Amino acid sequence: MQNNIFTTMRSLKVVDGCKSSQVCAVNPSGPASGMGGGGGGYGEKLFHHLHDHIRVNSIRSRSSRNYQAPNETPSVSIETLLPYGLPMTDLLEPQIERCLKSVDLVDTLARMYRKIDNSPQFEKSNAYIEQGLIFRGLSDPKLVRRSIQSARQHAIDVHTKVVLAAWLRFERREDELIGTSSMDCCGRNIECPKANLVPGYDPESVYDHCICPRGPREDDDDDLAMKEEGCSTSEEDGDMSFFIGDDEVRCFRSKIASLSTPFRTMLYGDFRESRREKINFTQNGFSLKGMRAAEIFSRTKRLNSFEPDIVLELLSFANRFCCEEMKASCDAHLASLVHDIEDAVLFFDYGLDETAYFLVAACLQVFLRDLPSSMHNANVMRLFCSSEAREKMAAVGHASFTLYYFLSQIAMEIDMKSNTTVMLLERLVECCADCWQKQIALHQLGVVMLERKEYKDAQHWFEAAVEEGNLYSLVGVARAKYKRGHTYSAYKLMSSLISDHGPTGWMYQERSLYCAGKEKMMDLNAATELDPTLVFPYKYRAVMLLEENKIGAAVSEINKIIGFTISPDCLELRAWFLLALEDYDAALRDVRALLTLNPNYMVFNGKMHGNQLVELLKPLVQKWSQADCWMQLYDRWSSVDDIGSLAVVHHMLENDPGKSLLRFRQSLLLLRLNCQKAAMHSLRLARNYSNFDHERLVYEGWILYDTGHREEALAKAEESISIQRSFEAFFLKAYILADSSLDAESSTYVIQLLEDALKCPSDGLRKGQALNNLGSIYVDCDKLDLAANCYMNALNIKHTRAHQGLARVYHLKNQRKYAYDEMTRLIEKAKNNASAYEKRSEYCDRDMARSDLAMATQLDPVRTYPYRYRAAILMDDHKEGEAVQELTKAINFIPDLQLLHLRAAFHDSTGNTGAALSDCEAALCLDPDHVETVELYTRARERAKEQQK
Repeated sequence: MQNNIFTTMRSLKVVDGCKSSQVCAVNPSGPASGMGGGGGGYGEKLFHHLHDHIRVNSIRSRSSRNYQAPNETPSVSIETLLPYGLPMTDLLEPQIERCLKSVDLVDTLARMYRKIDNSPQFEKSNAYIEQGLIFRGLSDPKLVRRSIQSARQHAIDVHTKVVLAAWLRFERREDELIGTSSMDCCGRNIECPKANLVPGYDPESVYDHCICPRGPREDDDDDLAMKEEGCSTSEEDGDMSFFIGDDEVRCFRSKIASLSTPFRTMLYGDFRESRREKINFTQNGFSLKGMRAAEIFSRTKRLNSFEPDIVLELLSFANRFCCEEMKASCDAHLASLVHDIEDAVLFFDYGLDETAYFLVAACLQVFLRDLPSSMHNANVMRLFCSSEAREKMAAVGHASFTLYYFLSQIAMEIDMKSNTTVMLLERLVECCADCWQKQIALHQLGVVMLERKEYKDAQHWFEAAVEEGNLYSLVGVARAKYKRGHTYSAYKLMSSLISDHGPTGWMYQERSLYCAGKEKMMDLNAATELDPTLVFPYKYRAVMLLEENKIGAAVSEINKIIGFTISPDCLELRAWFLLALEDYDAALRDVRALLTLNPNYMVFNGKMHGNQLVELLKPLVQKWSQADCWMQLYDRWSSVDDIGSLAVVHHMLENDPGKSLLRFRQSLLLLRLNCQKAAMHSLRLARNYSNFDHERLVYEGWILYDTGHREEALAKAEESISIQRSFEAFFLKAYILADSSLDAESSTYVIQLLEDALKCPSDGLRKGQALNNLGSIYVDCDKLDLAANCYMNALNIKHTRAHQGLARVYHLKNQRKYAYDEMTRLIEKAKNNASAYEKRSEYCDRDMARSDLAMATQLDPVRTYPYRYRAAILMDDHKEGEAVQELTKAINFIPDLQLLHLRAAFHDSTGNTGAALSDCEAALCLDPDHVETVELYTRARERAKEQQK
């Protein structure tokens, strides 16, 4: 569906963010360090200047705030609000990323596409895993999830199926859903615990429904028949006997001989036992029950009636005497008995000792599906962390790069510096076979050692990663050298990297750490110009302005990055500045927002929990009732102030933490801010706190939809409606159905669903969204008057984004001035208005459009339309080189599908077939089903073949 406005509220954008570490500060009570040294350092002078300023003005009333009467306002000191002083530039440094990062991302993506396309079927799974690790650096979890799904689809063995299915489950964090079990099935083969244990390669069936939703097994008759067969003990039965001590087990010689070649040789060959009717088996270490079980199995080939300890003995028996069929049956039977952590811990060592592949797989599956909880279980971790444990697992076919990568990533999320993390990464290195595996494993070990301040070891691992071809690890080498006091060596290393491999933003960012003065600022500015998504340069410039006592300018600088991508450390830094400006309302807003992103965030260089700072600030701002909060939320939502809205919701949740509706609103805001991980966490909490089945089903539907399970999400919406007709259930169903190309009949149905939603009780915030979406459907159906009516009704309840829809209606009616005016109103009302500038450019002349798009790029440099528009204009003016350069400037930090497709088309039109093919391949790596790129790629390949001829 063209220009579907449904995406405006819940869309995601690819942002290659460089997340810096938390902001550091100088402690005013301790000796000053860094600039100026001694007690008279500049940082300390500025601190004392602000101390005096705030001490005098800390309880001053402002006309713009409704503070309590002066005699009721608590006094506040600088030591209370800024107990650890102010941030300093000397203590800032960017974080080294853990993911694979290339100098030429387009070339990497193109190579990855070719590798997958040319891989034999049985090697595709490994290629997709490599692709997923590359996508980790693009900050788009949907791309990562798609790669893992494809890897699971092409998995050729049970081990890989088990690991990748658990990985997919972990990505959804279903462990946070109350009332679910780690072994619950999603209903599809791709993640089904039972389907994972089925051997064989069947990529066509992984998305089919699994066989789990079935009734109880009807094998009672089989068990009874087997027991009847197995209880014959009379002297007439059998033609030979095994003795265990004085106890006799009658057997059929042919049946026992059929168990294995050794038994056949013993009973029918040249051995003495072939001529004996009675054979003493006492010295072989098997019990009477075990021997009887072996005899029964020789006749029935069944194990259902035996206790687990007997089956374990049979497994050992099978290994001793090479009874392959018996071993396979015992292995599969024991695997079917593993249901929880206790079972898995009990059976795992047996499985390793007896090389029982499926039993170990079943235990491993329980461990992995219980992550991250099982990561805290010492009995589980001992099975993975040591070299000896890995060797045992390798012997049974269950030690792999994929397994240890998955485990080590979770360990790093829990505690980057822990010994468990180090040991798992060391095992990861031992599992590496391919060059790309060694690059990522060695690099991550370097990152962890750097965090642990073991700089010599960090340098060693980074250098090893460089030897395997990972140029980004040179950043780690330089940082480790810098930490060891070799600043000039670090500077030369980064300068050499820049000159040898062409400049990228992260290269200049890293080199800026190793120089000073104007040269440092030049490097930071170059980093921002090449990659405006890098966070560190903004933070450094902002703190430098603070040190120059230009606090307002410092706020403006950090606002530049917060305007298009938010992170807790940037919000913390702005809150720090706002405290210095005595703007307690705004500071509290930012602290609440960062706690929404990370509820455990520690402010002031990790010295104070964010909640403690909230408590310190609450007495200094106006108190709101819950009714006041709803009004504030309505105002901020209407003014497209997403950070302010997050703060209000956080405030409301303090009073009512179990309010599922508020958690749901929180998730919507976080999705709008491209914070998907935090959004999904809020959505899971909404589901957990829900008191009603129909409401819980809606939230489960959104969780499924946002993780790519469209059909299952639709089923949840329909089930919710069957229980109770509600706004959110109808809205969810309409949203899912509208997220595809709609024909006339489908559009009519979606319209009916939205109208049904609007008839149900809800508040203005949600009804405004429904009206906006309904207007979009009417526009696509060419019912412009009805669409305009929807948008006007939405505006009447302050749904500000409806200005954009109304502008579209005016434009389609050839009333461009009215369309322009509507977008101007949106720009004036919206706090975040980059998209409004972009959209307004469609309703004005070329010069004004260029101005609007320049403003859109300035406010949000990751929006791709302005680059495409400017490139198209240059192409129309026959400035092909400049057009390609305009796109290249953006592609260097936004590997966007549309940008790559357009540049490929430009290359194709100018006869640069090689470049066109490369861009097409990179684009198809991001979306292999993009029809226009597939067609362009086909034409370019045919042209390349003709040129070769």
